[in-house]
Amino acid sequence: MFFNTFDYAVFLPVVLGLYWWIPRGARIPLLLVASYVFYGWWDARFLALIAISTLVDFMVARRLAVAESPRGRRRLLSISIVANLGFLGFFKYWGFFIDSAAELMSRLGLEAHPPVLRILLPAGISFYTFQALSYTIDVYRRRIEPEPSLLRFALFISFFPHLVAGPIMRASQLLAQFRNLPDHPRQVRWKDGVALIGLGLFRKVVFADGVAPFVDRVFSNPSLFDRSTLFFAALGFAIQIYGDFAGYSDIARGTARLFGVELVENFRQPYLATSVTDFWRRWHMSLSTWLREYLYISLGGNRHGRLRTFRNLMLTMLLGGLWHGANWTFVLWGGLHGLYLSAERLLRVDHPGPRWPVFGRVWTFGLVGVASFADAADYLGGLIAGSGTETAVGGPLLVVMLGGLMILLDVIQAANPFEELVASLHPALRGAAYGAAAVAMVVLSSSVSIPFIYFRF
Repeated sequence: MFFNTFDYAVFLPVVLGLYWWIPRGARIPLLLVASYVFYGWWDARFLALIAISTLVDFMVARRLAVAESPRGRRRLLSISIVANLGFLGFFKYWGFFIDSAAELMSRLGLEAHPPVLRILLPAGISFYTFQALSYTIDVYRRRIEPEPSLLRFALFISFFPHLVAGPIMRASQLLAQFRNLPDHPRQVRWKDGVALIGLGLFRKVVFADGVAPFVDRVFSNPSLFDRSTLFFAALGFAIQIYGDFAGYSDIARGTARLFGVELVENFRQPYLATSVTDFWRRWHMSLSTWLREYLYISLGGNRHGRLRTFRNLMLTMLLGGLWHGANWTFVLWGGLHGLYLSAERLLRVDHPGPRWPVFGRVWTFGLVGVASFADAADYLGGLIAGSGTETAVGGPLLVVMLGGLMILLDVIQAANPFEELVASLHPALRGAAYGAAAVAMVVLSSSVSIPFIYFRF
């Protein structure tokens, strides 16, 4: 199991203290050891998997740098792609493909006896696989030079603040920082980093974990509840997924900043988006960028006419949906987003959105919400027909309160980066703000420890 909050609260200061105490040349090895300890704490067996992926991509990139034959270069790139996607496919999608094939054979009247394998999904494999692939593809395209240091490259793959849930970093963004780490702690934006960690904890503990019991209770048996309760539970789920994932990203960025490393922003007030196209410029931005640059553009992008553009959008979003989970639900979710994006391109609805931004935001939030329940026909049916009678007392009020606070926080962040705003406060006011946030986390947090949702990816 991953570190709980107490374990991480001990682990981080110890690593941080050692990092700023030892000589600058020893910091990369320290961070690499810390990253492997962090990942191995959950299941040490998967350390071999991440180490093999690292070695394969490191060696492929070194060979790509000297290979001249286009055919030979393609073969080298294929080794990286097959190795990375092979590991991802086996550990994440083996059961999905086997079960889907067995169900298809059964529908055709054929008897199937699929092999039964109990495969444990390595946490974060989807994230570090895409990060590794971006490196070898960039070297293949001659956008970057291969990293000469195996230690730095291994840290690029395994850097613990963002290892298990992103953001997905490019080599040009992260490896360059590892080559030029700050010499002294005075060069680090400590107040900003601490504020980001506090913001992430607040989003996770107050928003995500605060609504989780209500959401889980309703989702576990939606047929029991009336229409209004189902509606507020759906809003609660939107709060939960955003608070959970954005909260982790904030913690990752804040933690990395304490080591003098900047991670890319992964969320930019997505529920203020005025179109679905705008939403994907704000939600999981590192994945959106990866899909656009390494999949959509590789398929042809919008360079070969409208029909091929729509095809490329659909394929990109279908595969993006499958990346999120080995289930047809995610494929359907991706397909709906592909349809939304194609329709907006056809109707020329794009950022900054329609003429009436409030309507655009409500409409976009609704479309995104419907996609999230694409495979939950019983839930959507209950929202429309309202067959249940039970009401979850207190749940809707909690959703309204936390949802309003979440939107207020996003509006503030849209004007000024929250961490910079907090860091600029007088020390007494900043301390009071941290104290109030801590009290809110204690009062509103769930009594049960709830792991980050995206640890399963």
